[in-house]
Amino acid sequence: MTSQCEVAGKQAAGADIGLFERYLSLWVALCILAGIGLGHFASGAFQTIGELEVAQINLPVAVLIWLMIIPMLLKVDLTALSGVTAHWRGSVVTLVVNWAIKPFSMALLAWLFIGWWFAPYLPAEQIDSYIAGMIILGAAPCTAMVFVWSNLSRGEPNFTLAQVALNDLIMVVAFGPIVALLLGLTAIFVPWETLLLSVLLYIVVPLVIATIWRRLLLRADPRGGALARVLERLHPVSLIALLATLVMLFGFQGEQIIRQPLIIGLLAVPLLIQSVLIFVIAYLANRWVRSPHCIAGPSAMIGTSNFFELAVATAIALFGFTSGAALATVVGVLIEVPVMLLLVRVVMRTRRWYERGRGIPPSTDLVPFAGAQAPAESASGMVLLPRASDGAVRWVHGQVVANRIAELTAPVGGRLLACCVYEGDAVAADQELLRIAPTAGATAAASGDRGLKGRPEAIDTIDNTLATDALVLRAPWEALVRRVHTPIEGRLVEPDEPLIELIATDGIALRFAVEEGDAMALRPGDRVQVHFGTGGASVDASGETSGIELQIERAWPELDPDTRTRRFEARLPADLNPVVGLSAQVRIVVA
Repeated sequence: MTSQCEVAGKQAAGADIGLFERYLSLWVALCILAGIGLGHFASGAFQTIGELEVAQINLPVAVLIWLMIIPMLLKVDLTALSGVTAHWRGSVVTLVVNWAIKPFSMALLAWLFIGWWFAPYLPAEQIDSYIAGMIILGAAPCTAMVFVWSNLSRGEPNFTLAQVALNDLIMVVAFGPIVALLLGLTAIFVPWETLLLSVLLYIVVPLVIATIWRRLLLRADPRGGALARVLERLHPVSLIALLATLVMLFGFQGEQIIRQPLIIGLLAVPLLIQSVLIFVIAYLANRWVRSPHCIAGPSAMIGTSNFFELAVATAIALFGFTSGAALATVVGVLIEVPVMLLLVRVVMRTRRWYERGRGIPPSTDLVPFAGAQAPAESASGMVLLPRASDGAVRWVHGQVVANRIAELTAPVGGRLLACCVYEGDAVAADQELLRIAPTAGATAAASGDRGLKGRPEAIDTIDNTLATDALVLRAPWEALVRRVHTPIEGRLVEPDEPLIELIATDGIALRFAVEEGDAMALRPGDRVQVHFGTGGASVDASGETSGIELQIERAWPELDPDTRTRRFEARLPADLNPVVGLSAQVRIVVA
């Protein structure tokens, strides 16, 4: 599946799945209802659309498919092919599963379930067409949604990008022959001219257009900003094209679905089994050949997911809108997202078991990080950086934290006379913050260190000065005002009531965690490169990343028992104007 995944959200594991993709099954279900309704009440319009053909290629469908496929192919960097041998074991498994196993296992399952076991419950005249649709779907491995699945399963981005580029090139020459072979074995007539024209229109031409367009955009803006803006603008167009295609398809299929509503459920069974089967084969095969876990995840996902747009377009071109083949390809997208999300969880839950295999190295290559966007030649949602000459590069997620936070409370009950600061103010040590007129009977003895409720690392005390007619609360150190609880002058405050929270300006630090395989590679005094925000690293003309360097000052003495990571901390200089809670991407190099 491809254009339905244009949005990649951002989480610590990498690009996350967007709202549209997460609920894709719901949108497909709504398209089924809309298509059936429109097909019933506007059958003439659908008939006219179906007749707009040239050489058996439906022109409206061709336009819609291009609007879906070209934005997806813009994300593919064919220059990544140079790194396809970096993890050759995973590459071999991926290619064997995608092209030597997956199409044939899908054909076998279609023959067994649709042609045999479920045949009595399906319209006899459409059984061969259903099988054909599944064969077409099985011969089209995913080329873009795998970026999302790879990020969610902490896959190695360079491997994922290289495999997507390689799959696209193989698809140009292998998709047509494999489909023709399997359809021929099923005794289904194959119009070769139409099949070759489909490959040309829906693979070759969009790939050429996208590659040239991508290079022009990157030539104009090597940092990738222009490419990102184009993809963002094309995203809603791609989604509308997808939904329009589904509505059209179900408009033609509506009457048949109403007559036999179990068709979709029956078609889903072999597709579900195929997804799980291919995943298990690829995942276990990677463990058998001792691929790292960060390679096994995307390797299994590439084969399990499908190039939905290509399959739909080819099925319509070969068999028509009203064919069972077209319906079978759409049932694939109906079930794919929930199944793939479940398999991502399997990948993450089985990581420790996977890496206990003999000879399997830990996942020590580039780790996806939150919010990364592709610089320079990559627009896949991952940052691609060369290995440092003296070690392996890691990217991890960090966050700005406050180590010294003070909560000033009212040492006695009284009336608030004046509040001298606002939230966000910078205050100096011993600066007056507010004045309280104690109530009758209140004693200044309460004005010692009672006015500070310490946080774990806020150990400073406050020396409150009792004025002639008011109690003055002062800042214990140079700080930023985080919160003013009681800014209303004249109101009564109770003893121990929270008044002001402060963050020490010299206590703001960057905290990050590394996986246990790298826990001993860093120590206080080492330097790391930091990029703030969620835009990822920027790259200059020489290919070097830009950012600031910080020195590690603290290292936790034990691993977090839940995440199996070790925390580190680097102090941030005050002149950086750091913002507590700000995300950062931390580039580290380990030997």
